[in-house]
Amino acid sequence: MLVKTCSSDDDGGITRNELKEIISEYIEKKVAGKNKILIIPPDGTRFHSGAGMITEMIYKKLKENQEIEIDIMPALGTHEPMGKKALKNMFGDIPYENFIRHRWRKDTVKIGEISRDYLAELSEGRFADSIEVKINEKVVMGDYDRIISIGQVQPHVVVGMANYTKNIVVGCGGEEIINKSHYLGAVYGLERLIGRDHSPVRKLYDRIQKNMFSDLPLDYVLTVNRSHINQDRGLSDILGIFIGDDRETFSRAVNLSQQNNINYFDKPIQKFVVYLDPDEFSSTWLGNKAIYRTRLAVADGGEIIIAAPGLKTIGEDEEFDRIIRKYGYINKKKAMKLTEQNEDLQENLAVAAHLIHGSPEGRFKVTYACNPEFSSEIKNVNYNHIPLNQAEDKYEIESLEPGFNEINGEKIYYIENPATGVWVYQERF
Repeated sequence: MLVKTCSSDDDGGITRNELKEIISEYIEKKVAGKNKILIIPPDGTRFHSGAGMITEMIYKKLKENQEIEIDIMPALGTHEPMGKKALKNMFGDIPYENFIRHRWRKDTVKIGEISRDYLAELSEGRFADSIEVKINEKVVMGDYDRIISIGQVQPHVVVGMANYTKNIVVGCGGEEIINKSHYLGAVYGLERLIGRDHSPVRKLYDRIQKNMFSDLPLDYVLTVNRSHINQDRGLSDILGIFIGDDRETFSRAVNLSQQNNINYFDKPIQKFVVYLDPDEFSSTWLGNKAIYRTRLAVADGGEIIIAAPGLKTIGEDEEFDRIIRKYGYINKKKAMKLTEQNEDLQENLAVAAHLIHGSPEGRFKVTYACNPEFSSEIKNVNYNHIPLNQAEDKYEIESLEPGFNEINGEKIYYIENPATGVWVYQERF
């Protein structure tokens, strides 16, 4: 394992030169002499992770050997594919022809199965079903000498702590493993797993790693970042980079992330104002990070104002979008009941999970501030709406600093990007 960390008090984080040095050391030790490489970074929904910059560094270092063949497949999961502009913004000067698109409904092959009994055990009896595990055929059958999975470790609503095997199992996975692992986490309870290692979903992914990935030449390049954004390609300062092929690599990254990406409060917050960067968030599917990453901190009767200048749709996938619009964001109990009764939810369990993740559970209010023409769509999925310009004027969003602000006598907590951490009231965590 290769590790580089710095103190959270170090304003600059790990420097580019330090990143280049550890990447060069890794390539010399593990990749030298290899002829065919697959790099699996996150997609544009993780723009602020710094993974795009790291991917470009690895690509350029590898290309010093002109004979090497390099494919890059962003871990899309169910997300929209990235266009040329988005790829350029995130990955710099890597040629477009090196990128491969993952199509989660078409490009996968079966590598194993999870039993119904094991899923029932993980879910404490809330969900019992077998899972056919399918992974992108390029990962499984692409004859790569080395597969390099890149990504940021931080709190995550489905698995507890993001990345490691999730980048492969979900980011490059097929329908059943994506749908059923998301639902497993939702019915177990996001409040019980977000920010924790060894959640039921992580145990599921660990079993897949142990029993089904043993022959894959997989290495993980994992980062831990601060919970703020600087202006350098949207990068959150990197506090640690961990490179290896085993669970210990991930565990060490988890420990550092838990120290830096969980923001604690000694009392609940009455009002959050959360900004969604239009280059990163165009749907409620992604924008609802503003809800589930703050729900452990928001007060009973409180409110989350979500300023979403780029909001264009509800779900990114066409079928997912239709189902969300049909049912709206509803509480966990109702969502589980509707899933028992309706085939479209049973066949799209990731959507059922998403409805739960995006629900305020009747405990607080969610208000999307977006363009007026999107008002009816927001209201139809059970959120409140105010025009974006009204929110910008009332809360002076352009002048807000991350953290507590007082606006016209009202105390609010401002988050510049909800993808960078989780915010919790200590007694609930």
